[in-house]
Amino acid sequence: MSCDEKREFDQYIELKPNSKWQKNQFISFTFEVTDTLNNKNLLINLRNNHNYKFNNLFLIAKLTAPNKETVIDTLEYTMAYPDGQFIGQNASNIIENKLFYKKNYRFNQKGKYVFSIGQANRELGADEGIQNLEGITEVGFRIEKIK
Repeated sequence: MSCDEKREFDQYIELKPNSKWQKNQFISFTFEVTDTLNNKNLLINLRNNHNYKFNNLFLIAKLTAPNKETVIDTLEYTMAYPDGQFIGQNASNIIENKLFYKKNYRFNQKGKYVFSIGQANRELGADEGIQNLEGITEVGFRIEKIK
């Protein structure tokens, strides 16, 4: 019996070679949906180190259904308290955050979906986004059953 009974999909992709997330780099996860009756929680999982220098993280998320219909969301997450201490579980030098993307979401089609995510951070007052965002070491996507 699995100790993680909620998990339906859970995958991480490591940012290489030196934990820099390029401005136009979208990280994609492909998964199969067979259940269109029950709601799920969709989460973005992030692991960062102490090279991440912002309190917030801005993301562009794209969810593409089997019929190629795509929903695009701009998201903002708080990564640190005002004093600079990171939020999340701290395991040595890596901080892990589980961020809700969609709560109680029901997939309306069976088939292959693609979830893609890119960073959209920018320096305060800057017009252009950060070309190489440092400190995010892994990006994950998780689908959980709701009990």
